[in-house]
Amino acid sequence: MSRIGKKEITLPEKVEIKLGDDSGISVEGPKGKLEWTIPAGIAVEQEDGTLRVTRLTEERTVRALHGTTRSLLANMIEGVSNGYVRELEIQGVGFRAAVKGNELDLSLGFSHPVLHPIPDELTVTVEENTKIKVEGIDKQLVGQFAADVRSYYPPEPYKGKGVRYKDEYVRRKQGKSVK
Repeated sequence: MSRIGKKEITLPEKVEIKLGDDSGISVEGPKGKLEWTIPAGIAVEQEDGTLRVTRLTEERTVRALHGTTRSLLANMIEGVSNGYVRELEIQGVGFRAAVKGNELDLSLGFSHPVLHPIPDELTVTVEENTKIKVEGIDKQLVGQFAADVRSYYPPEPYKGKGVRYKDEYVRRKQGKSVK
C-alpha cells in the first residue's frame, strides 16, 4: 500500500469538504473554493475532521493514483486555508518587470517587451521592479505560472543574469581566461 496514500488528512476548522455523487469533490475555505474529480477506483471518506483516501482495486493504475490523489487533496486543503506563494527575482542591468492590467510586462534585454497574461485566479505583485510575487490557492497554477515566467530568460551560468526563484542557487562558471 502507498505510504503517502495511507496518511490521513486533518481538516482545519475553517475548511469545508463536499463529496459529490459523481466522484467530484469540492473544498471551500477562507481563501476560496477548489473543485476536482476523483479518479475511478479511488474512494474518499470523511469522518470527524479527517479525510481518508482508499483504493477500491489493486490494479496498477489505481495503485499509482492512490498517493497522488491524497497529495492533490492535501494541496487543495492547504491552498484554500493558507494559499501558496512563489517568489521570483530578476537579475541583470536594465532587466525589470511591471504589472499592466492583467499582464506581466517583462523587460529582459530583448528588442521587445515580453507580455505574459496573468490568470484570474492568481495575484501577481512586483516590488522594486525586480521582485515578482505570485500568490494563489492552486499549487499547480502558481508553480506553472512562475515556471513560465522563469523560462523566458533562465539564469545563465557566466554572469548570473536572468529570472530565478528567490531561493535558487545558480552555479557559476569561470569563463574564458587569457594566457
